[in-house]
Amino acid sequence: MDARDTDKAVAVRDLERRFGSFVAVNHVSFDVMKGEIFGFLGPNGAGKSTTIRMLCGILAPTAGTGTVAGFDIRDQTEQIKSHIGYMSQKFSLYEDLTVEENIDFYSGIYRIPPDKKRERKEWVIEMAGLHEHRRLRTGILSGGWKQRLALGCAILHEPPIVFLDEPTSGVDPLSRRQFWDLIYELSGRGVTVFVTTHYMDEAEYCDRLGLIYRGELIALGTPGALKTELMREDVLSVLCEHPQDAMPEIEQVAGVKEVALFGRGLHAVVEDGASAAVGVRSRLVERGYQAVQVEQIAPSLEDVFVSLIEARDRLEQPQREVRR
Repeated sequence: MDARDTDKAVAVRDLERRFGSFVAVNHVSFDVMKGEIFGFLGPNGAGKSTTIRMLCGILAPTAGTGTVAGFDIRDQTEQIKSHIGYMSQKFSLYEDLTVEENIDFYSGIYRIPPDKKRERKEWVIEMAGLHEHRRLRTGILSGGWKQRLALGCAILHEPPIVFLDEPTSGVDPLSRRQFWDLIYELSGRGVTVFVTTHYMDEAEYCDRLGLIYRGELIALGTPGALKTELMREDVLSVLCEHPQDAMPEIEQVAGVKEVALFGRGLHAVVEDGASAAVGVRSRLVERGYQAVQVEQIAPSLEDVFVSLIEARDRLEQPQREVRR
């Protein structure tokens, strides 16, 4: 074994999963290093959850190879399951049980030795800040508290790798921020965190990111590298009245590739920022728009991902038309 392989928590090569003629995951390859926070991003139906299910030993791959915690995803699925934690967006909690009863239940599932159960229960309650809620029925807790409890139950057995599938979906922004503090704490203890999310601000918290689209991995790298190396176009921030109505006007300006709503304004992906800014400003003023502000800005991760996906769609469009 290559010495570098011992530093890898997850290693995947040409992973594929088909459902009949539909290719859900198409020859995906990547590594996740031990102790890393790895973000796996993509729109709904892109293949994120299917990939996680294969890595967790729940779903057999159609083709390709992979290891998780050093165990083969085809032949050693039971060993994988005992070395990972898994948390889905549905939290997998029993709402009729109290907080403590849920922890006790999962202690049994993970076969935690009797002499260690109390210690682990108290650790989860401390980690999740659930002291005042420990005897409450789980069903009456807010989404943020359920989220913390679900994470605690997923890591009761102290797994070296934890898979979090859209774990912050449906919770408030403050709870999301607090949850990421817990993720950082786990990573600081050497736990590898593999997380899927569609929140672009959360992607910034990850050490590295993979973007999957239509089953293919189309980008892989640190947030900084993706913004500086993969974004060849410039980005303009455009503020004006009625931004949605202004979109088709901006799209007519030479050098503008894409325009999207961004907060209260617009982001335009352009070939040359300086010349496009002049063109956009002139176009909007000519059309009677007031208080027009146009400036070139550093691209956000959302800009990068939109640009990559649009480029992939443009590349595949002629192929789809030929197949018709």
